[in-house]
Amino acid sequence: MTSSQKPKKQELPPTAWAVLGLLSFPGERTGYELKKWADSSLRFFYWSPAISQIYAELRRLEELGYAASVRSGPEEARAKRRYGITPAGREALAGWAADSSEAGPPVLKHGLLLRVWLGHLAEPELLRRMVTEHLERTTGELAAVREAMAHAAEEPDWAFPTLALRWSERQHLAELELTRTLLADLAELPGAAHAAERADPAHPADPVQQERQGSGDAPTPG
Repeated sequence: MTSSQKPKKQELPPTAWAVLGLLSFPGERTGYELKKWADSSLRFFYWSPAISQIYAELRRLEELGYAASVRSGPEEARAKRRYGITPAGREALAGWAADSSEAGPPVLKHGLLLRVWLGHLAEPELLRRMVTEHLERTTGELAAVREAMAHAAEEPDWAFPTLALRWSERQHLAELELTRTLLADLAELPGAAHAAERADPAHPADPVQQERQGSGDAPTPG
């Protein structure tokens, strides 16, 4: 491949660089093995591409000369294709990783908070249950992060992935604290103590709350 044929690194999507990054560690791996590793590392602080995305990027990387593959021989019952990074791929990846202008700010898309933002349309008890479920789910994710950390700590070549997982552990701990605080904030909202009564047709609605809802006031002063 001539220099004029080499694409500029910004033409590759983040998924391609992530897959090439997985290949940059010692050893050759199948697409399935790359997916498993992404699920136990990348997803805790970035995201985990689908298996179809991984194979699509592997094909792209091979076409660019950034990755190479070999097919297993007849000694294996089921033929497998293993992929590894090439010198050109390692050089391109090192250049991309060192370019801080492409890192960009972190992007937060918190589905639960979007629903809290629309809490005026939800039953208070349902909203609290959603937050509680998020607390339980995050607790499970924290356990998975710590399991991944323990596994990474056993691999001498995974020192930097271990640092990223440590950051993810702290992020999950912070998320747990934020979620507990959110539950406390919900409990302190005006009328929260009587939310169950208002949801029950046998109990009359709070007249003050009815007046506020019917006044048409904006959620913020204007």
